[in-house]
Amino acid sequence: MREDVPYLWPQAVTPEKASRIGQSEVVQLYSRRSSVPYDLWRRLIERAEERIGVLAYAGLFLVEQDPRLIDTLRQKAADGVEVKILLGDPNSDAIQRRSVEEGAPGVMAAKIRQVEQYYNRLKGVDGAKVRYHETTLYNSIYRFDDEMLVNMHVLGFPAPHAPVMHLRRLNGGDLFRTYSDNFDRVLSASKPQPGDEVAT
Repeated sequence: MREDVPYLWPQAVTPEKASRIGQSEVVQLYSRRSSVPYDLWRRLIERAEERIGVLAYAGLFLVEQDPRLIDTLRQKAADGVEVKILLGDPNSDAIQRRSVEEGAPGVMAAKIRQVEQYYNRLKGVDGAKVRYHETTLYNSIYRFDDEMLVNMHVLGFPAPHAPVMHLRRLNGGDLFRTYSDNFDRVLSASKPQPGDEVAT
């Protein structure tokens, strides 16, 4: 059924056991995002069979690292993989605040508008969805089936200099599920890109 044990049988896993399992869900901890090998990003993207999710403000580095990323995502969507890209709304207060906190007013909005030019190539692709959010982003989340890279943000530090956790979902664990639920909450509150108001 591919459901967590706690979902099917809420009393089967105690909070203490779920916490212990959650600790085992941590595959690797990187002191900064720039230390994550690109081979890992590529492997996770290429192996995804069910879902690829990106929750960030811009995530520009992904397309800068791999100019073929959008073609890969288009093919993944054609193969039945759900592709969901959640970008920060460049006009939102959260984006303006983040730029100021990083000492570069206006830069984050400019990055989002730059990355839009890439993700616009996903418009009209069945199975691919690009939407905006206005969330105060505590973490950027990159999900690939049952694995995830979580970029933990630090006040005043650009995301490449903040830590990243590589997580792998384990049945009964609560750490992966916490970030997965976070992604879903932002998705449910997100909105279409301008011009795509009829999108769902």
